[in-house]
Amino acid sequence: MLSALTSWATTLSLVFGGCCANALTLEQLTLIYPNFGSLITFLQFLLIALHGLPGHIVWTRFGPWLRPRKIPLLPYLGQVVLFYFISLLNNAAFGYRIPMPVHIIFRSGGLVVSMLFGWLISKKRYNITQVLSVILVTVGVALTTLSASQPSSSKSSVSSDLQTYITGIGILSLALVLSGLLGLLQEWTYKTYGGPSTTSGSDNRPTWRESLFYLHFLALPLFYPLLPEIRGQIEAINYGSPRAETSVTLHVLSPTLLSFFPSIGGSTPPIPPPFRLPSLDHLIPPTFRNNTFVSFSSLPTTEATTRDLVTVTLSLPKPYLPLLANTLTQLLCVAGVHRLTTRVSNLTVTLILVVRKAVSLVISLKGRELWEELTRYFKSSVNIDSVMQEYGVQIDGIWTGAAWLMKAALGVDEDGSTGRKRTVPQVDEGMLWTGAALVLLGTLGYTIGTGFKKAKGRGKTKKE
Repeated sequence: MLSALTSWATTLSLVFGGCCANALTLEQLTLIYPNFGSLITFLQFLLIALHGLPGHIVWTRFGPWLRPRKIPLLPYLGQVVLFYFISLLNNAAFGYRIPMPVHIIFRSGGLVVSMLFGWLISKKRYNITQVLSVILVTVGVALTTLSASQPSSSKSSVSSDLQTYITGIGILSLALVLSGLLGLLQEWTYKTYGGPSTTSGSDNRPTWRESLFYLHFLALPLFYPLLPEIRGQIEAINYGSPRAETSVTLHVLSPTLLSFFPSIGGSTPPIPPPFRLPSLDHLIPPTFRNNTFVSFSSLPTTEATTRDLVTVTLSLPKPYLPLLANTLTQLLCVAGVHRLTTRVSNLTVTLILVVRKAVSLVISLKGRELWEELTRYFKSSVNIDSVMQEYGVQIDGIWTGAAWLMKAALGVDEDGSTGRKRTVPQVDEGMLWTGAALVLLGTLGYTIGTGFKKAKGRGKTKKE
């Protein structure tokens, strides 16, 4: 019983914590760096591939080799190409003024594409509940799309913003079409070689782990044409972003470092040759000497008998923390959703994911207000403050530290001096919430209709 509760708590934490945090960090990143979709996508693919690599390698007498697969390599190739373009397009859409709430809801419109492809290609038939549900989803997506407004003072700017927004919607629509094709290909693959929850081989690993690894691992070479763009985005972060710096003074090692590396102090050592230790400055590579992440300097001391102290300064661009948080939460989110699909029915999975999307919408639209209210509550809470003071700890210091860490992880601690400002696209919240409600209800209705259809099919089979 305890093991089952722990497993469920872990799965739900991965789904809600991982997926909601991933959406939040992605939104904060793309508000400041809307055109960095290639870098974000590459880091997500790289991390998930590296995470799955140890579990898919065996050591032979010829060195490391990939484990035998349950699914052959050829069916993966088409999935890899489609999944690669879908991920790139979804992240690239933020560069066209697509708000995160519209992004979340619009991607739920894949249900419409899946039904069309199922009817046209797979010759499937759908009941009235499924059809009405898809109509609800279509109306909801249309309302959500129209809810994003771009107010401007000039007509030319309004036209330009509208054209940019329509381009972004076109990119998301193309991603939906490719997602429908990917769904058909995955459905055929799982019917042929086993579903995602079936185990592969004697190691009892579910097939979804294998699929997750190969979809990301085999797609890495496809990023080669984008390397110049990714390199440019990294350089923009390195040289054009605010930095977090910390310094450490090396009291014990200072004399040794100044003796072997006199350039740190900017002057020659006081010991004349030939008794002086040989300088090792020439061993420092130019790349390390000119880097902006780690630097050495010497500070003169006030005591005449003490030599200068060497200080190491670590400087890291602030966007790297939300980038790391986004890639890690992407891994947690994907793992949580796949764990969920192996434990419960499709209806339960849909219900939980609908609630998760609703939570993400609330955080995206009302997150800042909730954060301010929470901060105000904790700062004005007399009981918590008295308890903390009883143990000699100031609540202000703890809350300020927690707030700084949260802001840094989300990338909201930006510096206006860099010229990068957070531009939040405006939406009509009434229209957006109406569209979101229709999409979520339509998704639930479609899943229920699918369950009725399967139950009816099983009943006919038993009668025969």
